[in-house]
Amino acid sequence: MPVSLSPNMHMFRRRQSELVLKPVAALVILTALLIGLPMLGAMSTGHPISLYLEFPPHTRYVQHAPFSWSVFMLVGTGELLAVAAFIYLYRPCRREVRLSAGRRRLPWWGWVSGFLIICFWTLAWTRLEWFKPLQSHTFTPLWVSYVVFMNALTYRRTGRSLLTQRTRYLLSLFPASSLFWWYFEYLNRFAQNWYYVGQELFTPLSYVVSDTIAFSTVLPAVMSTVEFLESYPALGQTGFQRPLVLGNPKTHAGAMLALASCGLIGVAASPDDWYPVLWISPLLILVSLQMLLNEDNLLQKLQRGEWHAITVPALAALVCGFFWEMWNIHSYAKWSYSIPYVQRFEIFEMPLLGYLGYLPFGLQCSVVADLVARLVSR
Repeated sequence: MPVSLSPNMHMFRRRQSELVLKPVAALVILTALLIGLPMLGAMSTGHPISLYLEFPPHTRYVQHAPFSWSVFMLVGTGELLAVAAFIYLYRPCRREVRLSAGRRRLPWWGWVSGFLIICFWTLAWTRLEWFKPLQSHTFTPLWVSYVVFMNALTYRRTGRSLLTQRTRYLLSLFPASSLFWWYFEYLNRFAQNWYYVGQELFTPLSYVVSDTIAFSTVLPAVMSTVEFLESYPALGQTGFQRPLVLGNPKTHAGAMLALASCGLIGVAASPDDWYPVLWISPLLILVSLQMLLNEDNLLQKLQRGEWHAITVPALAALVCGFFWEMWNIHSYAKWSYSIPYVQRFEIFEMPLLGYLGYLPFGLQCSVVADLVARLVSR
């Protein structure tokens, strides 16, 4: 005999379905926009669409503008303003300081991961004959070791870490990270700001498998660094805690969505002028969709005065960016850059002002990781 469900049970199941469907809907719409909007812009360039679908990508069909002192100074001023804003948010004031638990010894797995970092770093930078068949595969083990090591440092400071307390969430970041970075690889088809040296070593299948595994370490690395930085009271809470005041959230969300969508079209239509929005538009689109769907979002945190929600992820991505670029410089395969107007004064392979892109990228990592956490918990 079938059992009828009470009205309360129906409402509970409906609410549970909504909790899962809303972030999934945001991801579906986000995916459609990220894929479709750049293609709209590409149609105006006169290039055959087949160029953007080449796989693996080899053709360099975007001729970037040469270095420009005027643009360099303009972007450099923006970078200085970003640093000034960061310092301002952390200005001294009376605030509650979260005291960390007494320090512990570095766990054994921290020592092992630290040793493995040294080993894989050495193998990545040397050209040992016996290691030649595996020379192009050092990225993933090096960054997995980094993820474990950062969790060990956090555990040493607080007695907790993503690896020990939120293991399922940390593991879920790996497949999510692969999809996440493949989006940026797709967007780079239109901007062509970076390209890979040694790509000829891979067949299309091995290219997909190798890169998917390598891309899986991006989100775990950034979010493990976020947790480590937050263990320092001076970083985990900003001195400036005044709430962000917004008018009609839906109006702001609509404007953000429109501007970010135009930006993605512009990346393909005019890469030299619009390439910076490659790091900003996906973030704005996702946040605006969350606002329109009444989901928790980054701007709500700022409305509560939680400014560390932007400062810590931005700083974490910059820390990871430094190690990405440093370990890349003598590796093989590796990536190089071709950035219009500012391709000069490289620190490793990255031009000096290119590091500015890691700041919004860190926010993008945080927003996507937060979305993953909600999906895992639901």
